[in-house]
Amino acid sequence: MAGVSLKCGDCGALLKSVEEAQEHAELTSHSNFAESTEAVLNLVCTTCGKPCRSKTESDLHTKRTGHTEFVDKTSETLKPISLEAPKVAMETDEADDGGGSGQPAEEMIVPEVDKKLLEELETMGFPTARATRALHYSGNASLEAAVNWVVEHENDPDIDEMPKVPANTKVEAPKPTLTPEEVKQKAQELRERARKKKEEEEKRMEREREKERIRIGKELLEAKRIEEENERKRILALRKAEKEEERKAREKIRQKLEEDKAERRRRLGLPPEDPATSKPSTPVVEEKKSSLPVRPATKAEQMRECLRSLKQNHKDDDAKVKRAFQTLLTFIGNVARSPDEEKFRKIRLTNQTFQDRVGSLKGGIEFLEICGFEKMEGGEFLFLVRDKVDMAVLNSAGSELNSAINNPFFGVL
Repeated sequence: MAGVSLKCGDCGALLKSVEEAQEHAELTSHSNFAESTEAVLNLVCTTCGKPCRSKTESDLHTKRTGHTEFVDKTSETLKPISLEAPKVAMETDEADDGGGSGQPAEEMIVPEVDKKLLEELETMGFPTARATRALHYSGNASLEAAVNWVVEHENDPDIDEMPKVPANTKVEAPKPTLTPEEVKQKAQELRERARKKKEEEEKRMEREREKERIRIGKELLEAKRIEEENERKRILALRKAEKEEERKAREKIRQKLEEDKAERRRRLGLPPEDPATSKPSTPVVEEKKSSLPVRPATKAEQMRECLRSLKQNHKDDDAKVKRAFQTLLTFIGNVARSPDEEKFRKIRLTNQTFQDRVGSLKGGIEFLEICGFEKMEGGEFLFLVRDKVDMAVLNSAGSELNSAINNPFFGVL
C-alpha cells in the first residue's frame, strides 16, 4: 500500500510529494527517501510562526522553545503517494477536470522576500534556502531579525529547506536595506552579542555549579558532625550500661556474701545478725563516688581526648597541630620498633626542637605520660622504663595519632 508521505532517512523530514523530495535532495544532498504512513501536516506555531509538518516536529519545537500553541492549517487531506507520484497526480488532475467533483489543490510557491536582504544574508555566508526561510518567517523586518531567527532555529531539521506558501499569499513591502559596510558592522555586532550572551550563560552556569559545590560541602560537614555526635552519644550510653552492669554485679556478690555469712551463723547455732548493724555507711561512699569527675574508661579514649584537647587549644594553627601529631607518632614508632634502645625512651624536656614541636603545646606531654613516659631527674627528662613498655598501649597510641592526622574532621566538634 502506498504511503501518504515521503520521509528523508538522513534528517527525518517529511515531504508530501516527489517534487519536494527532489528539491530537498538538491538543497541537502540527501538521497535516502522512503514511503511513510505519517501524514504531512501544516501546524504553525502561533508564537513564532514556525511551521511543523508532523506531530513529532511540533513536540520537538515545544520542548526546545516552550511554545505550545499551534494552528492546524492543513488545507486538504493528503492522498497516498508512491514514487510514481507525478504520474498519479496528472491522472488525478485529469479526473478532477472531467468530473468537477474534487477541489483543486492550492498552488504552493516560494515566498517573495526582500532581495537586498537576501543578498546581504548570502554575502554573510548563509545558504539561499536558509536565508529565504529566515526572511519569510521574520516578516522581512530587518537583517538583524533574520539573523536572530536563524540563531534560534539553527537546529530545526528543515532549516535548509526552501519554504513554500500559497500562491495568493500577500507579502509586505520590503524594508529599507543596509549598505555593505553597515551589513558587515551589523554582522559583527550580532556575533559579538551572541558571544557575550554565551559568556554570560557560562558564567551563570559556573555560579550555579559553585553554589551546588558549597551546598554539598555544607551537607557533608553537617553529616560528619551528626555522625561524630551520634558516636559520642553511643560511647556515653555504652559507659552508662557498663557502670550499671558493674553495679549489678557488685550487688549480686554482696548478696551472695550475706547469704553465705547467714548460712555460716546458722550452722554454728548463732542468732541472725541485726541488719541495722551489718551495713556501714554505704550511701556516703556512693555519694562520694558520684561526685568524682568522669574519666575516660580506657587509655585509648584518654589518648583521643588528649589529642582532641590539643587540637582545640591550638585550632588557629593547623600546621603546628599536625606537626605535633607527627612528632608524637615518631616518638611512639621509634619505641615500638626498638624498645631496648634507651635513646628512644628518653626525651630531654629542655630541648628547643621538642619544645617547639610538642612541649609548648598543651596536651603534648600529657599524651606521652599516658603512653607510660615519666618525668625524672627533677623534671628535666621524660623517660619510659623498659619494664613498663606496653606494646598494646603503643599500638593504640599509633592508631589514635594516625586517625587524628588523616581525619580532616578530627577535633572539629
